[in-house]
Order: sequence, then structure tokens, then C-alpha cells
Amino acid sequence: MKRFLPLLLLLGAFACSTVRQLPSTDSTKVEVRTETVTVHDTAYVELPVIVEKVATLDTASVLENKYAKSAASVSGGVLTHSLETKPVREPVAVEKQIVYRDSLVYRDRVQTVTVEVEKKLTAWQTIQMRLGLVAILIIMIVVIYSIFLIINHFKS
Repeated sequence: MKRFLPLLLLLGAFACSTVRQLPSTDSTKVEVRTETVTVHDTAYVELPVIVEKVATLDTASVLENKYAKSAASVSGGVLTHSLETKPVREPVAVEKQIVYRDSLVYRDRVQTVTVEVEKKLTAWQTIQMRLGLVAILIIMIVVIYSIFLIINHFKS
């Protein structure tokens, strides 16, 4: 019995193995990019057309600038004065910010493919795969050694 304990421990050491698991990764990564762009543009402001007239007892006059024209005249002792604004489109600088948002999705997947074999394994092949050829050899050596011990024990 003392001799069988080390042999059993040796067999137990060969029978143990690590469990292998296939990597099953399904990682999804989302990356959001935000970019702000400032666009310089020109907007036009239209001034409204306004007409005003005034009559007074004075001399004639004319006034004009880029937005309006004023004319005054005397007729029969009465001063007639008119003010007209010109239809002008005035450019105004405008800054507009445009925000671009873009999302990128990264997916890493591992696909497992099942492959069918042409024929099934025999019983001997499955035993070899499960126990291993080395373990079978050790078992055979232990069996032959114990038979040898039993035969020597009966001879003496």
C-alpha cells in the first residue's frame, strides 16, 4: 500500500489539466467627435423707405447723405421741404458657429465556426484523447509491476 500512494499521486498529476475557454469577446466602443466651425458671413440690413414733407416761410436748401435726401424750395412765399430715405442694403458681418457631431461605432466580434468531421472517433481514440497516451503507459506499467509483485509473492 505504501508503494501505491506515490503511484496514485503521480497518476493524479497527469490526470489534472487546466480548463481552456475560447475567447468570447464582443466589445463595442462608441466614439463621439464634436467639431465646432465658425463661419464668417455677411448679412444685409434693408432700411425702410420713409417720406416726410414740411412747409415753412424760409429760403431753399438741399441735404443728402448715403441714407437720405432732403430738398427744400420756396414757392409763393412757402418753403416746401421733403426728406426721402434711399433704399440701401447695408452689409453687416456675422459670425455663425456650426457644430458637427459624428459618432463612430467600433465592434470587435469573434465568430465561432462548428466544423463537422467525416467520421466519429473510435472508443480507443476517445480514451486516448481523454486520458492521454502517457497516462495509459503509466497505468500499463503499474499493472505489469503489480502483476510482477504478485507473482514474486507467490513464489516465495
